[in-house]
Amino acid sequence: MSPRSIALVLAVVLAACDRPEAPAAPDPVAGEVAFRQCASCHQVGPSARAGFGPQLNGIVGRRAAATADYNYSSALRNSGIVWSDETLAAYIRDPDAAVPGTKMRFLCLGCSDRTVADLLAYLRTL
Repeated sequence: MSPRSIALVLAVVLAACDRPEAPAAPDPVAGEVAFRQCASCHQVGPSARAGFGPQLNGIVGRRAAATADYNYSSALRNSGIVWSDETLAAYIRDPDAAVPGTKMRFLCLGCSDRTVADLLAYLRTL
């Protein structure tokens, strides 16, 4: 290989390395796996019902404290929140900071931005 060919190959390789990779789209399958942390308190699916926490079917776009079969805290009932990706992400990361006085107690162990995005992608499928 000539020095010019090597330089050209090297330039192409370096140019490819300099380009930032587009972030992968949120993965609802990975989000379903992440949801296992939530499943001890929340149900989803056709037969979901409230238990220790409310069922989460249709949560994205729903007004907070809107299901009839769960006794929500007055803080959440009076919050005026409509669950969006942004409000859910904040609530998942730190429920008491997002809604002081909420009953939800959750330590978001391992909740990277990617994990939260995947979890939200999963919740949007319900």
